[in-house]
Amino acid sequence: MFSFGVRTERRTQMVDITGEVQRKVAESGVDEGVCVVYIPHTTAGITINENADPSVVVDILEHLDKLVPRSSQFKHREGNADAHIKSSLLGFSQTILVRGGRLALGTWQGIFLCEFDGPRNRNVFVQVVRAAE
Repeated sequence: MFSFGVRTERRTQMVDITGEVQRKVAESGVDEGVCVVYIPHTTAGITINENADPSVVVDILEHLDKLVPRSSQFKHREGNADAHIKSSLLGFSQTILVRGGRLALGTWQGIFLCEFDGPRNRNVFVQVVRAAE
């Protein structure tokens, strides 16, 4: 298993981690298999989405804020209940196929760490599993 850190800079932010995940896949030496990307945090998520047009990230964050606004109406008193809900909606892991030693992502796809309670230091775990022969 591999890991790396990500330092977020804002309360809500999507950080493209595709390049670092691909480096871990290359380090693994796996040519065909699966890659699991996981974060052990309850106020951040992992998603795959378009990484070519930055307005997509803006739209995602703005609409998640409309769907689950930050408010004092939550019972959780730490002030970050919205972050817990948003991260649960997106999930804490993604599984990506590996073909030819590369992530089998679509042309416009990237892997994002989604921060909902930053700025923080986050850990990302990457497990690459070789396909059975």
